[in-house]
Amino acid sequence: MSDLPGARAAQPVRVLLADDEEMIRHGVRLILRHAEDIDVVAEATNGAEAVELAARTPVDVALVDIRMPVLDGLAAIEQLVRLDPKPQVVMLTTFGDEENVTRALQAGASGFLLKDEGPQELISAVRAAAAGDAVLSPGVTGHVVRRMLQGGGRIGAPNGAAAPDQRLAALTDREREVLAMLGQGLSNLDIGSRLEIGLGTVKTHVGRILDKTGTQSRVQAALLAHQAGLAG
Repeated sequence: MSDLPGARAAQPVRVLLADDEEMIRHGVRLILRHAEDIDVVAEATNGAEAVELAARTPVDVALVDIRMPVLDGLAAIEQLVRLDPKPQVVMLTTFGDEENVTRALQAGASGFLLKDEGPQELISAVRAAAAGDAVLSPGVTGHVVRRMLQGGGRIGAPNGAAAPDQRLAALTDREREVLAMLGQGLSNLDIGSRLEIGLGTVKTHVGRILDKTGTQSRVQAALLAHQAGLAG
């Protein structure tokens, strides 16, 4: 938020927290309360409740556990990313959930966050997700990227989807530049700085890239960039 006199404060990031463990929800809520620009507006104890709450009370970011009763996190993510407006979905996970992390990213999650991350990392992750950036815990990113890249050419695409280079055919030269930077893990701010364009323009390019390539999140787009050889 701006410190300039008379500046209009930005709206807080609205967060939905979904986890069947009360202690986890309590701890995350307490951490996020320390950030003036973040507001936990809804809490769910299972995936079905999370989808219902997000449909009724639009949120910017949904922090979703993988293992929950009634409807698990993976199924919940698939429904959450189809909502309008669509929240940015970040998985809360443990290191041993590598396979589920992979499936969640394929389903359209914006990223994943280890449950043992520090308070500042959690706050930063929520802000990054709200800004449209990927949220990837360094401790497991490499493992997940390698696993997904070994899976063939259908990251975030339906069965029978075209090969990576064909899925990039509709992109403009500038969109290819942006996609390559997504593959390098750059944030929207970093991309804008490198290309000397505004943040809004970067977000527009990212949105068009997702639409044209059939990917559900910038994480999927980044992995597609690797498959197509754009990320180096």
